[in-house]
Amino acid sequence: MIMNMMLIFIMFFFGNMIFISKHKHLLIILLSLEFIILSIFFLMMIYFSFIMNDMYMLMVFLVFSVCEGALGLSILVSMIRTHGNDYFQSFSLLY
Repeated sequence: MIMNMMLIFIMFFFGNMIFISKHKHLLIILLSLEFIILSIFFLMMIYFSFIMNDMYMLMVFLVFSVCEGALGLSILVSMIRTHGNDYFQSFSLLY
């Protein structure tokens, strides 16, 4: 149980470190956000199974995380269609 919790916190920490560090591509940032969501899902799954509660909130969380992923991918596709790549250096809010 403690090893699982440590692994989940390490997953969350690495996901945040990838998100915070400076990357050039939007796809890497979206993948790190999904990795963070996955670690939070595992943490909630262990917590809800520990308190013997139903798993209904996990389904709601998964629905919201899928919506977040679809929104991120649509922004990525829109950015690639308008600018030709997913570099943040080529993306400007001025035009």
